[in-house]
Amino acid sequence: MGRLFGTDGVRGVANADLTAEMALGLSVAAAHVLAEAGTFKGHRPVAVVGRDPRASGEFLEAAVVAGLASAGVDVLRVGVLPTPAVAYLTGALGADLGVMLSASHNPMPDNGVKFFARGGHKLADELEDRIERTYREHASGEPWDRPTGAGVGRVREYDEGFDKYVAHLVGVLPNRLDGLRVVIDGAHGAAARVSPEAFARAGAEVITIATEPDGLNINDGCGSTHLAGLRAAVVEHGADLGVAHDGDADRCLAVDAAGEEIDGDQILSVLALGMKDAGTLRGNTVVATVMSNLGFKLAMEREGVELLQTAVGDRYVLEEMKRGGYSLGGEQSGHVIALDHATTGDGTLTGLMLAARVAATGRPLAELAGVMRRLPQVLVNVRDVDKTRVSSSARLATAVNEAEKELGETGRVLLRSSGTEPLVRVMVEAAEEEQACAVAQRLADEVKSALG
Repeated sequence: MGRLFGTDGVRGVANADLTAEMALGLSVAAAHVLAEAGTFKGHRPVAVVGRDPRASGEFLEAAVVAGLASAGVDVLRVGVLPTPAVAYLTGALGADLGVMLSASHNPMPDNGVKFFARGGHKLADELEDRIERTYREHASGEPWDRPTGAGVGRVREYDEGFDKYVAHLVGVLPNRLDGLRVVIDGAHGAAARVSPEAFARAGAEVITIATEPDGLNINDGCGSTHLAGLRAAVVEHGADLGVAHDGDADRCLAVDAAGEEIDGDQILSVLALGMKDAGTLRGNTVVATVMSNLGFKLAMEREGVELLQTAVGDRYVLEEMKRGGYSLGGEQSGHVIALDHATTGDGTLTGLMLAARVAATGRPLAELAGVMRRLPQVLVNVRDVDKTRVSSSARLATAVNEAEKELGETGRVLLRSSGTEPLVRVMVEAAEEEQACAVAQRLADEVKSALG
């Protein structure tokens, strides 16, 4: 039986893999485990619960709220807000626990449950493992110890969460965005209201696309995984830049005035140099993952910024940032963590900081992002394979070794199982795109053959 918790909570097809019963049980288990860990310290615990606009989020939210209240936890329902908003409010309100219902960039039928500890930080692996063990024990029939009478949790709406979060975002910016025209692609997701409001309050002229969620259209041909609409809108409206979020808005990709994509590595480059100039890049270091483009590493070396690389996953970036006391880190996918202002990746904050750098320097985004040159990088997702065997297959190890010899020092290969989806990712980087494509496809075929 595989581990329920992936790199970003518990995910699956809603009402199939992730049922109301599971959401309720996990919530009760989380309350009991955190109580046993001393998180509640003898006081009546409080949880912040939010969700993205997926239709399944409605019944899953009801299940989570019921589970927490039945375990004696008071619940503040903040409604549809981004994942980083739930993390922020968990800390700002002094809550003991935060719960977000979202499957991020995954398609609409999926959903997920993500827990935050006191302060708005992701739970440690050890706590997730204990929650999963406790959940499984009670799912098999062991009864819960349940409070009664005045001991049950109370539930209330917390409508102030939207304004409190937006005010926080605008308040941490180093300068205003007056004079900028920005297109925002909300992915019909959790940032559909938040991001346009934050940019407008910061002084930008805002044009929106994909900001009308109906519960079914989240990530559907829009957002950070589908940039064509944003590219076209930026060019059509003569905007200075465009910002695209994913479904729960913990990530951000951008588009320059010509409609060219600015990925997470380039965003990190711009922000790192801006923070270095301002003296806020602690340790003169930026933290990224092994998926970062080689061009990013070369740019940071040239600019005198140290780069530390971790395993793939924003949680590993965050762990390294906390360990070393660093202020900036992120992933190529657009998860960017500004630890002075957020406890997790925040797509709206990232977009605002990027726009603020454009406004402060008066330089086009394309020029700022030009500090790094992206080397050709090809990513192939191989589905319908046993991803658990990717690291133990001798056949794949041999194939990777041969590919690395072929590429030499001008490229690299990375094979890994996805932490959020049932697939294996094959990444190849090379000096020439044609070579990268050929090697990546050859390795993808090998993965399909070896693990299919």
